[in-house]
Amino acid sequence: MNYHTRKWIKPEDLNPNHTLFGGSLLKWIDEEAALYSIIQLETPRCVTKYISEINFVSSAKQGDIIEIGIEAIEFGRTSITLRCDVRNKMTHQSIITIDKIVFVGVDEKGKPTPHGKTQIEYVDDRLNKK
Repeated sequence: MNYHTRKWIKPEDLNPNHTLFGGSLLKWIDEEAALYSIIQLETPRCVTKYISEINFVSSAKQGDIIEIGIEAIEFGRTSITLRCDVRNKMTHQSIITIDKIVFVGVDEKGKPTPHGKTQIEYVDDRLNKK
């Protein structure tokens, strides 16, 4: 699991219980997963197709730093399936897990397009190929 993004929990991210608002966290996860998919599939057009059951294991409070981890687990003909884990940066305590997030690469009309990818590629490797 690669943890690329960190977020600092601020007052505007809190719910009435003064803990991290789940909607804010889900927005950050969707954005991180989209960026990961765009880079892996090498297309600027990726859309969220499916998010499996979301398991809130614990919460975060103001001042906490969280990390969002994304891992590719499967490549389809037009899609990429990811797994996500969010944890507290300092304690490594899990905050949320999502077993499957599916993104689909689409064309300018919103139709799924084959991407030809079968495994994770790193940008440095792509640059060395050219």
